[in-house]
Amino acid sequence: QVHLVESGGGLVQPGGSLRLSCTASGSRQSLNILNDMAWYRQAPGKQRELVALITDGGVTNYANAVKGRFTISRNNAKYTVDLQMNSLKVEDTAVYYCKADTLIYGLGMELTDYWGQGTQVIVSS
Repeated sequence: QVHLVESGGGLVQPGGSLRLSCTASGSRQSLNILNDMAWYRQAPGKQRELVALITDGGVTNYANAVKGRFTISRNNAKYTVDLQMNSLKVEDTAVYYCKADTLIYGLGMELTDYWGQGTQVIVSS
């Protein structure tokens, strides 16, 4: 019941910056139980990999390749998650995907994953 829409991708020169945004929509019940939100990326011929993650409590994790350069943040009132990318390198070129999940705690824990469509980031001179 959660739909993710991404924006902010494009072409940038090495050393430049981009800011990716992801907005979640759906039923109020689903949006109110959003759990972790994250950004993944996938380069041609390579496996999709985790770039950054932020929990519902604001705890963050980053891939070693982007530590110190990327910052993930979320706005729980607007149901958005952003990725600020600085000092971009050619190796950062990939399709970036937004991911979110909902968690229901009842008789057991039920976790459901949702993915965005992906947005292209090209770092080139």
